[in-house]
Amino acid sequence: MSVGQSGMAGGTPATAPRDPSALLRSRGYLKLLVLAALLGVPVCAVAFGFLAVVQELQSLVQHDLPRALGFAGAPVWWPLPVLAVGGLLTAVVIRYLPGNGGHEPADGFAVGGAPAVSALPGIALAALASLGSGAVLGPEAPLIALGGGLAVGVVRLLQRDLTDQAAGVVGAAGSFAAVSALLGSPLLGAFLLMEASGLGGAMLGAVLVPGLLAAGIGALIFTGLGDWSGLGTYALTVHGVPKATDPSLPEFGWALAIGVGAAVLGFGVRRLAVLLKNRVVPHRLPATVAMALVVGALAIAFSEATGKPVAEVLNSGQSALGTLFEDSTGYSAAALVLLVACKSLAYCASLSSFRGGPIFPAMFLGAAGGMALSQLPGLTATAAFAMGIGAMTVAMFRLPMTAVLLATLLLGRPGLTVMPLVIVAVVVAYVLTARLTPVSGTAPRSGAAVAGEGTRP
Repeated sequence: MSVGQSGMAGGTPATAPRDPSALLRSRGYLKLLVLAALLGVPVCAVAFGFLAVVQELQSLVQHDLPRALGFAGAPVWWPLPVLAVGGLLTAVVIRYLPGNGGHEPADGFAVGGAPAVSALPGIALAALASLGSGAVLGPEAPLIALGGGLAVGVVRLLQRDLTDQAAGVVGAAGSFAAVSALLGSPLLGAFLLMEASGLGGAMLGAVLVPGLLAAGIGALIFTGLGDWSGLGTYALTVHGVPKATDPSLPEFGWALAIGVGAAVLGFGVRRLAVLLKNRVVPHRLPATVAMALVVGALAIAFSEATGKPVAEVLNSGQSALGTLFEDSTGYSAAALVLLVACKSLAYCASLSSFRGGPIFPAMFLGAAGGMALSQLPGLTATAAFAMGIGAMTVAMFRLPMTAVLLATLLLGRPGLTVMPLVIVAVVVAYVLTARLTPVSGTAPRSGAAVAGEGTRP
């Protein structure tokens, strides 16, 4: 049985044997595993290059360019022109190149079919313009789309009779490989895609094993390229986490409060982002530039009010998570509350108009909110940090298992100690978010689950 005849997509096989063990023993499945392993190498090399370009663009635009123009450092107004240009470029790509620049981040975190090869340049350029200029979004969604599209495109060049079902598995493997090391562990990246894709049933393992294999290969490639180039792996990491104490009764009470607060904040962010998006789409170019100026103004306002750098509000927050934890003593509770307010509004504006992933800003918001609450009695910083991340992640994307893993594995052994608190906060936020979210009349398509709110791609 050739790869083009394997017939697997989403969570169910089309022409493959119904018995999972029979499928695992088939020759076509072994070919698919070999193909997934081989695809993991070039896809991860491209993903690593994409992340390197994003980081270099941010450094060039936000630090090197002002010095080249004669400034001692970036002037306070610098984010306004930079984001305006980034917004204009993003809008031009969305409007004039195929693929709409990728999916609308205001519609939530979606895992669907791989995009067409013709859409990949637009997805990459829109993400680079957005992320490079400082939009409050992350690289995970473009990486998932680029990885899946590249994998399917390469296989279609080699085997033109590739079925749609087999293309679905190949695309999933490419997405797994591309995002494998970004979250700090290939397991986290794989779990995110598994939960978001809505796969289930007896065939779950057989369908997902190629993706897990590609994720493992991808993590090795990321590590190797990071060591060889000296650029690092761009993985999400938090260092210097203090030893956590066993959960206390007051902290379980705080878990309930954090879950409720995250659900309310997440609901407000999603609703405002969708509302803004519906006004941006009909007037893409001027409205995107306007939203870019809003993001820049919020960053400037926070910096002027607190003396902190504008980067605390700009960008995804991925690299700022660690420094936020380490420098928590340098923040007053009022400064952290203002950071959450400004970052939330900038996040809404970015979701409505730019292109990128929505996960890292949500994690940062949860972490900042948790750190603000940790200055109150009965709540340790490590527990607050982890509960905030977990609760805000599930409030934004409704992926409870991924939220718990993100919040706990990110902190290492201390995260495992506070896991019971994280679980309580995540469950409360998950249930309340479901009650707050209006029931949609449109169900997600098979094999493409959507976490978030708005139009389902």
